[in-house]
Amino acid sequence: MKKTEKPAVQKAWGGVFNQATDPRMEKFTESIHFDSRMYRQDIVGSQAHAKMLAKVGVLTDEECQKIVAGLDAIREEIEAGKFTYHIALEDIHMHIEKALIERIGDTGRKLHTGRSRNDQVSTDFRLWVRDAIDTLDGLLLNLQRAFVGRCDADFDCILPGYTHTQRAQPVLAPHYWLAYCEKYARDRQRLADCRRRVNTLSLGAAALAGTSIPIDRFETARLLGFEAVAANSLDVSSDRDFALEFTFDLALIAEHLSTWAEEWILWSTVEFNFIQLPQRFCTGSSIMPQKVNPDLLELIRGKTGRVVGDLQTLLVLVKGLPLAYNRDLQEDKPPVFDAFDTVSASLELAAEMVSDMRLNREGIREKLDRGYLDATTFMEYLIKKGIPQRTAHGMVGRLVRKAMDAGVRLADLPITDYQAECAELDASVYKVLGVERAVAAFVSYGSTAAKEVRKQINRWKKRV
Repeated sequence: MKKTEKPAVQKAWGGVFNQATDPRMEKFTESIHFDSRMYRQDIVGSQAHAKMLAKVGVLTDEECQKIVAGLDAIREEIEAGKFTYHIALEDIHMHIEKALIERIGDTGRKLHTGRSRNDQVSTDFRLWVRDAIDTLDGLLLNLQRAFVGRCDADFDCILPGYTHTQRAQPVLAPHYWLAYCEKYARDRQRLADCRRRVNTLSLGAAALAGTSIPIDRFETARLLGFEAVAANSLDVSSDRDFALEFTFDLALIAEHLSTWAEEWILWSTVEFNFIQLPQRFCTGSSIMPQKVNPDLLELIRGKTGRVVGDLQTLLVLVKGLPLAYNRDLQEDKPPVFDAFDTVSASLELAAEMVSDMRLNREGIREKLDRGYLDATTFMEYLIKKGIPQRTAHGMVGRLVRKAMDAGVRLADLPITDYQAECAELDASVYKVLGVERAVAAFVSYGSTAAKEVRKQINRWKKRV
């Protein structure tokens, strides 16, 4: 029979144990190395809990004041870099509680009345995600402002638009910039919608079934700015939907950033020569002296896979868990923190890249007539003359073939080539040919028509 031994370090949960925790177990199970970043949320949540306990008479006003002041002092100590962490204390919650007890004595032992670490962790995590959403919204807004800020100066620049990475139709440069703004607007909408579900109070669910202490969860919600109180203690103790939804939103932001990065990587090449990237966001080659590599854009594109992986981690983490808390959920925070850190850093740098990028107007202009960007507008000109779309499509296709074989633009073909397709055509056909005329022909809402783009620029200026 093995000799029993008391734990070497007194645990908050150690009363029933007669063996010390194996040091390897302490190292394997600790989370302080990543959840210490939630110290502000833990302190704010604990202060609100203490104030609620005082309101319902579980704590005296004096005890509440001692707890709140003690927690403020601990926060200052952490922020000053003077706080010591020990893996034996497992997580930020136990660290702060132990420090509070050491600071104010037995009064500190009363703080945990009416709550469990299960609902405490959930509440802290929700507070952290709520703060993170607000930070991301500001970063996305800054990126939108950077794109909108380019629109007036770039208004007269026409760019080739692409489908299948092949030249398709001409678009105004600000039409491109506002396309990105639309994507980031949807990202902000998703985050705002996610915030509503994040902003539900877990505290007071206790371990899983609630508590017999006469707490007032609605008062706690009011103090912490939560819009709702979780109605089922069993559900909320295990709920991590908010973390998965938040990380999905982060993954989609990363995907949108990756699309932009891929485009600008191509545009910065000699082959495209559309843009010149600010060199402070580029690096060189250790062997090729001439290289200016778009490393920031490449890493934004590459780190997207990392954020998608974080989402995958969370989906797998929760897929087989039964109701109520399971220790598996300790692993929910690293992927969320990583996804947030990656996306927020990408957004901050992206906004500066957008503001400082220079359009190579001469290089764009030199190649703008390549690719028959006016073909579709010419087809629509024929449609407006009463020619069925499919017929007009075939006619323009044959004319493009003639121009390609001759190595010229559509506008360079003689009128006899046009009349061979349709005898009614005359020299007025040249009024719709050419990139500038093609752009001028657009009229539909949301198109690249100058009038429509100007409306959208003005709309976006008001929005951001």
